[in-house]
Amino acid sequence: MKSSNYQSGKKLMGVFMLLVVCFAVVIGGLGYRTLVQGTELQAKAENSRTRSVTVAANRGTIYDRTGSVLAVSVSTDSVAVNPSQVEAENVPEVAEKLAAILELDYDTVYQRLTKSSYFEWIKRKADFDAVADLTVEMEEAKLPGVMLVEETQRYYPKVTLAANLLGFAGIDNQGLEGVEYSYDEILKGVDGSIVTEYDSKNNIVQQAIQEYNQPQDGYNIYLTIDENIQYFAERELDVLMNSETPPKAAAVLAMNPQTGEILAWANRPTYDPNNYQNYAAEYRRNMLITDTYEPGSVFKIVTASAALDSGAASLNDRFYDPGYIQVGSHKIKCWRYYRPHGSQSFAEIIQNSCNPCFVNLVHKMEEKQKGTFYKYIHAFGFGDITGLGLQGEAKGIVINEDRVTTLDLSTMSIGQSIAVTPLQMVTAVSAVANGGTLLTPQIVHHVTDNNGNLIQDYQKKEVRRVISADVAKEVCLMLEAVVTKGTGSRAYVDGYRVGGKSGTAQKPGVGGYQEGKYIASFCAVAPVDDPQVVMLVMIDEPSGELYQGGQVAAPVLQKIMADTLRYLGVISQVTEIDSDKIEVKVEQQTSVPDVSNLTVEEAKKVISVAGLKYDISGSGVYIGSQTPGAYSQVAVGTEILLKTVGSADSETVFAPDLTGKYVREVAEILNAMGLKVKTEGSGIAVEQNPVPGSRIKRGEVITVRFEPEVEPNENDGGAVQFFDEHYDELYSGQNSGQNE
Repeated sequence: MKSSNYQSGKKLMGVFMLLVVCFAVVIGGLGYRTLVQGTELQAKAENSRTRSVTVAANRGTIYDRTGSVLAVSVSTDSVAVNPSQVEAENVPEVAEKLAAILELDYDTVYQRLTKSSYFEWIKRKADFDAVADLTVEMEEAKLPGVMLVEETQRYYPKVTLAANLLGFAGIDNQGLEGVEYSYDEILKGVDGSIVTEYDSKNNIVQQAIQEYNQPQDGYNIYLTIDENIQYFAERELDVLMNSETPPKAAAVLAMNPQTGEILAWANRPTYDPNNYQNYAAEYRRNMLITDTYEPGSVFKIVTASAALDSGAASLNDRFYDPGYIQVGSHKIKCWRYYRPHGSQSFAEIIQNSCNPCFVNLVHKMEEKQKGTFYKYIHAFGFGDITGLGLQGEAKGIVINEDRVTTLDLSTMSIGQSIAVTPLQMVTAVSAVANGGTLLTPQIVHHVTDNNGNLIQDYQKKEVRRVISADVAKEVCLMLEAVVTKGTGSRAYVDGYRVGGKSGTAQKPGVGGYQEGKYIASFCAVAPVDDPQVVMLVMIDEPSGELYQGGQVAAPVLQKIMADTLRYLGVISQVTEIDSDKIEVKVEQQTSVPDVSNLTVEEAKKVISVAGLKYDISGSGVYIGSQTPGAYSQVAVGTEILLKTVGSADSETVFAPDLTGKYVREVAEILNAMGLKVKTEGSGIAVEQNPVPGSRIKRGEVITVRFEPEVEPNENDGGAVQFFDEHYDELYSGQNSGQNE
C-alpha cells in the first residue's frame, strides 16, 4: 500500500515538474518575444497593416547669375496600381486599356497587375494627354486598383542652352551628369512619406490617423554663367556648325579673370536634356573638362611668361630666326620657314608666333636652372585638375619630368607634347590677365533655400602667385600686338583693346600626327589694360580649306567678344576708328625690292606688285636710291621714296627677294626689271638662284623654285615624331574623362 502511494506521488511530482518546465518555457518565450523581439515584431505587425508612400522632395532650381531659370522641378502624374484590388477576371481588360492609353507592352502590364503586392508602377511621369484619358476611365470605374501619383520631374526651359554644363536628372530625380550630378546633395532635398493603415481586406481604415512626413525641398543653385553671354557663344557655334564646312565639334569658354567665375560654357554638338535618352553619349560629352588636346601656339603665352618671370630673357633681348632650329637630329621649323623672320625683338616673336625663338626661350630657361620650365608648367596648373567641382575633369597630360628629353621640352614650348583641357588653358591665361595669380575657377555663385535665405556664398579662391604683376602686364600688351599686327587680326574688336593668341595643332594618333586633322583655337584677353574677360574658342577638325586658329577660330571669338564687352558695359576705349584702315594696320610685312638702276616706269611696277606705294623725287630716267633700303621689312602699303638720276650707273641690277610670292607676281617683277625667269614647281616661291641681292646683268635668268602654299600653321614642327617613345604614356585613353 505504501509502495503504491509512493509510486502515485512520484508520478504526480513528475507531472508537476513537467508542468513547471512547460510553464517556464512559455513564460521564457513570452519574455523573449516581449523583451528581445518586441520591437521587431511590433514593426512587422505595423507593416502588415500600414503602407508607406514616398512623397518626393522638389529638386532645387538652377539659375544663372542674373536669376534666369535654367532647370526647375515641375509636377507630373505617374500611373500605379494596387494588384490586390484587381479581380482576376478583370486583369486582361485593365491590362489592355492601360497598355493602349500609355503605349506600353501588354504582357509587361499584365505581369505587373498579377503580382502579389500592394503597389506597382505602371508608367512613371506619363504624358499629359495619357493622364487625361486615364482620368476619364478611372472616373467611370473602369480601371479598378489604378491610381495617379503626383511626382515631380526636371524641366529645362531653355532647352539646349548650357545643356552640357547643366547635365540632367533621371526618372527618380537623381542627378546623372553635369551640375545636376556634381551638386546632387545640394539639389535633391529629403523625401517625405504618407503612412496609411489598412484592414485585413486591404481597405484603408477611414478612422485611422494618417502620418504625414513632410519632404524637405532641395536648395537652389545660382551659377556664375550669364544667360546672355551664353547665348552669344551658342549663337555663333550654331552658325559655325550649320555652315557649308562644319567642324567635328566646337566649344567656347569665357571667364572673368579677376574672380575665376565662368561666364559662358558652350559645346557643340549638344542635346536637349528634357529628352536626354534620345541622344548618344557623344552629344552629352562635357568636352571643356573631359577632353584633352594639344593647345598649339596658345601655349606660347605660358612659355613667354615663364621666360620673362624667371629672368632667362628680357624685353630688350633680340632673337634670330633662320627658319628652323636644330634639336638633336630633329628640325623644328617656323611656320614661315620659306621666308624666315630673321632678327626679332621679344614682342615680335610673340607677334609672329615664331617657333624657333620659343624653343630658344626654353633652352635659355633650362640653361639658367634645370627644371625651370616644368616649375612654371605646374605652377600654371597643368597636370592637375582645376578644382572646379564637376565630375569627370581630366588632369591633362604632362610627360613625367624624370623622363622628359630636350626634344620634349622644345616641342612643349610651342604647345606640342603636352595635352591640356580647355578649362586649364583658360584658367592659366586668366592668371596672366589678372596680374599673375592662379585662381580656382568657379561655376557656382551662391546657394539659397526656398525662402531666398543665403545658404552658401562662393568666394574667390587664390591658389598661388605664378608670375609677377609687371611680367603679366607686359605679356598682355604683347598679346595686343598679336591682334593689331600679327596672326590674330581677325579677333580685332572695333573700339576695344583686345589681345590674344592663335593656336593650330595637328591631332595626335597612333605613331604620329594625323594627316589633315587639326584643332584650331584662339584665346583672347579684353580689354588688355583692365581685363574683364578671357575667352577661348576651340574648333575640332575644321573642314574646308581653312584650318588655322587665326583664320577659323578668331572670327568666331570676335563676334562673341564684341557682344560680350558691350553687354557688360565695358566703355569703348577708342572714340573713332577708321575701319578701312584696320586691314592695313594688321597686314603682314613684306620685303622692299631693290629697284636701283631700273627705269622709273619699271620701278613703279615692281614697287606696286610688292604691295607698296611710291613717291618719285627728281626728273631723271632711272632710280638712283630708295628709302627704306632694299630688303627692309615694312608693312604692306608703306610708301617708298624713290630718287631718280639722269642715267643708269650700269647695265646690272640686284636680284630681288622673290620668296613668298606667287608665279604671276614673280613674272611681273622680273619682267619689269628686264630679267627672265625659270620656274620649278607651283605655289609660292621658296628658293631662288641667284640669291636676293646678287648683282646680275639685265636679261639673265633667275631660277625660282615654288612649293604648294603652307598656311600659317604656327605649330608646324616639321617631322618631329615623339610618339614612338611617349605614345602610351601620353595618349592612351586620353579622352576617358576619368580622374586617376
